[in-house]
Amino acid sequence: MIQVCLNGRRSAVDGARVPMSPEELAGAAAEAVAAGASSVHVHPRTPCGQDSLSPRVLTPALEAIRARVRVPVGVTTGAWAEPDPAARRARVRAWPVLPDFASVNWHEDGAEEVAGELLDRGVGVEAGIWSGTGGARRFALSRLGPRVLRVLAEVTDADPATAEASARALLAELDTAHGRPVLLHGEEGGTWPVLRLARRLNLATRVGLEDTLFLPDGRPAESNAQLVTAALSR
Repeated sequence: MIQVCLNGRRSAVDGARVPMSPEELAGAAAEAVAAGASSVHVHPRTPCGQDSLSPRVLTPALEAIRARVRVPVGVTTGAWAEPDPAARRARVRAWPVLPDFASVNWHEDGAEEVAGELLDRGVGVEAGIWSGTGGARRFALSRLGPRVLRVLAEVTDADPATAEASARALLAELDTAHGRPVLLHGEEGGTWPVLRLARRLNLATRVGLEDTLFLPDGRPAESNAQLVTAALSR
């Protein structure tokens, strides 16, 4: 599986090619799926460009994307979008339209409770385990570990010279990952080395403008679809 991560926390400052509005996200998702992406990860945004878990922001984004693609669509529940864990859970409870899955960063306060809320509502959980955090250790002790959809192993080392070693260390720290599938990915300069490792290990991976703005040869990427095409060609 290759997942496309459409926008992340990037903005128009990073280039006009970063999709922001529901219509732009839907168009980018359709192009990426046509290029070979098998799932979509998105950060719904307010009109002023802020990540939000509000139903008024999430619902239009999900509906627009689903009108264009027939693959699973997931969202973030990152603490930067809603710092208070109780408020984050309340947002999830208020969603009238549900994503197929949502990522929960296990090193963040309230991760277990937010994940439980999502599972109770029938939403798949991607357990976000960031390298360089206590996420793997906390996930190993989690009673919800066996119930998550998959583990999202996120390598935060952006140095292309060391990212692969950091990825291998993170996988070793995850150990059996409660027997759940692992999606391994890097970011910035570490994107392509980690993606190549994921392919060699036959692990799911992801690529998109959230993770990198550049193609493997260093040229600026024109779209999420171009990144997906480059990933599959490798």
